Amino acid sequence: MADFKIGKVMHYYDKLGVAIIQLDSGLGIGDKIKFVRGGEDLSEQEVKSMQIEHEHVTKAKKGDVVGLQVDQEIKEGAEVYKEG
Repeated sequence: MADFKIGKVMHYYDKLGVAIIQLDSGLGIGDKIKFVRGGEDLSEQEVKSMQIEHEHVTKAKKGDVVGLQVDQEIKEGAEVYKEG
């Protein structure tokens, strides 16, 4: 199955290990995502924890800005892809 772009990393909080992502498509707990920057795959992970405005959510939709717990440091500007 092809991966498709679902958003972009707007900010990364290194002390918290949280990436702020502007979504172009829906995202939910359990989805498998990967981060890509400059055509290079940075990391892959499963979505385990997600927040909108400091409230835990299980799903987010296009246009939402979410805070996502990430497994490793992600640079601003990285694109986010979901396995589709």
